[in-house]
Amino acid sequence: MTLTIGILIIAGYLLGSIPSAVWIGKWFYHTDVREHGSHNAGATNTLRVLGRRAALPVFVIDAAKGYAAVMLSHFAELEGDALFFLKIGLTAAAILGHIFPLFAGFKGGKGVATMAGCMLAIAPVPMLLGLATFIVVLAATHYVSLGSMTGGVLFPVYIILIDGFHSPYKIGFGVFVAVVLLITHRKNIQRLRAGTENKTYLFLKRPKS
Repeated sequence: MTLTIGILIIAGYLLGSIPSAVWIGKWFYHTDVREHGSHNAGATNTLRVLGRRAALPVFVIDAAKGYAAVMLSHFAELEGDALFFLKIGLTAAAILGHIFPLFAGFKGGKGVATMAGCMLAIAPVPMLLGLATFIVVLAATHYVSLGSMTGGVLFPVYIILIDGFHSPYKIGFGVFVAVVLLITHRKNIQRLRAGTENKTYLFLKRPKS
């Protein structure tokens, strides 16, 4: 069983290492998104650098690889808390793979979309509420980072609202998600406080300065 779990964790990391932003940028646009914008290999920077047509598949693939990584847990003959802890381990592996991708020189993104896929696999309703929060904040402020952090911070709150305090491990996972998002967005927090954070306009043209 230990060998099986080890293989699954490695597989989760390899799934997370699929650098969709890098590959799509290079294959279809002859552009490495890590050399432009925020220099991150994620959907948000892809949106800024290459536009919506490139960013949408990046987001979908990044979320799908997180979901698929957690679903690998069903290959282990585990139940209850042991199964849940394996899902957390696979989540960590997938996010680590996205941030430090083996297939892209260990220079990736922040893992927001990948984490969203993992969240959907573990706590679907709270995750969808977090996604709704992200959309509302993004629509109101045009700050992707603020929407991501707000949705992430409220994720454990939504878990409590849906499941109560009957799932302490799931609540702990929610807190883990919130902390990781805040840590990976610490530079964004500094820019938000300084008023220099980039805004993202999904459907409206960027206003002229």
